[in-house]
Amino acid sequence: MKNRLIAATAIFVSTVGIAKGEPTDISVWAWGVAASSLESTLEGFNAVHPDITVNIEQLGYAQVKSRVLAACAAGGTGLPDVFQFQNIEMELITAQFPNCATDLAELGFGNEDREKFPEFKMAALKSGDKIHGMPWDTGPVMMFYRRDMYDKAGVDPDTISTWDDFVDAGKKIQAANEGVVMTNDNLNGGAEWFRMIANEQGCGYFSSDGETITINKPGCVAALEVLKTVSDEGLLTAGDFGERLQNAAANAVATQMNGAWFEGSLRTNVPEDQSGLWGMYFMPSVTEGGPRAANVGGSLLAIADSSNSKEAAYEFVSYALGTNEGQVTMLREFGLVPSLLSALDDPYVGETREFWGGQKIWQDVLSSLDRIVPAVGTPFFGDADQVMQATQIAYLNGEFRTAKEALDDAAQQISFSTGLPIAE
Repeated sequence: MKNRLIAATAIFVSTVGIAKGEPTDISVWAWGVAASSLESTLEGFNAVHPDITVNIEQLGYAQVKSRVLAACAAGGTGLPDVFQFQNIEMELITAQFPNCATDLAELGFGNEDREKFPEFKMAALKSGDKIHGMPWDTGPVMMFYRRDMYDKAGVDPDTISTWDDFVDAGKKIQAANEGVVMTNDNLNGGAEWFRMIANEQGCGYFSSDGETITINKPGCVAALEVLKTVSDEGLLTAGDFGERLQNAAANAVATQMNGAWFEGSLRTNVPEDQSGLWGMYFMPSVTEGGPRAANVGGSLLAIADSSNSKEAAYEFVSYALGTNEGQVTMLREFGLVPSLLSALDDPYVGETREFWGGQKIWQDVLSSLDRIVPAVGTPFFGDADQVMQATQIAYLNGEFRTAKEALDDAAQQISFSTGLPIAE
């Protein structure tokens, strides 16, 4: 997708100290469909704040990340007024460049505002009493499944509550649907499946305070055991993001586990004749009656401390991310899943979706937000994730006797590269 500049011009009515009628320009960096979704909020924003010009520059994800980090290292020189960043990686900025992103509390983001978002989204944005960004989209994990393939095998997704149930269902589905695999995972280029199940089980690479390594704790061990079981049973094949969409379009896969933001990508990349054949259900748990909620992906908007238009920038961020109108507009137009808890009460969320077999998918998706356990990224998330990617392949290939042995080894590697101790 080529870079482009999106602008909206209007007449600003001040609520935060800018003189009425005084034109104000703000710049925003965002990537891919996120930039387009921000564009979709401008008409509504301009109706409320008509004298702010919002210039949204659409870049690639890697471009935004590298530019922001370079500009922060240069004391904020070259930063736009507002920039997007991944939640799980925000601590790269807050730890190394604590004064790069403005403290939103100083601009009016108080305790009542924080309570409008789930804790798992706020965790990475807080540093002491400072708030370094406002939550944007989120990725509640869902199972995207083919209704017709499940029906042909006599499998009711409502009966799949544990991963053992999922394995049993997968065997039936593959037997009844020739040439179909139960699911895919990006085994060779990511550890998303592991992280999703680990998050469900309350485990992550690091402790909640970010001070110790916890990748070898029981919840993470259980997650790696699930991954190996599904793989050993022949129910999972490797596929990156594009290949997973291709497999879905080719009627070659029955289930995809991913963040709910995957909805738009799947719906717009499969043939029209698949409309009505897809559905969603909550991810299974390790044990009967166990947790069935996790998050993968999701981002935030931060305001540069070097900005000369912080108040205007805050007005835009507050409208786009802090109102049902802004968040639901982006959900409706581009499938970006809101972090704002009140969005669950919006009429649009309760509507049935034809593509998804008449299911009220967004009602189901958003109902899981307050059940998701926070996962701390720390400045070392990238290091830990690379270790985990290699470890899972080694374990699946039989290089470790047990998942615990594999993750003990991973913990040692992460400790060596980060200097952090392994939790006792």
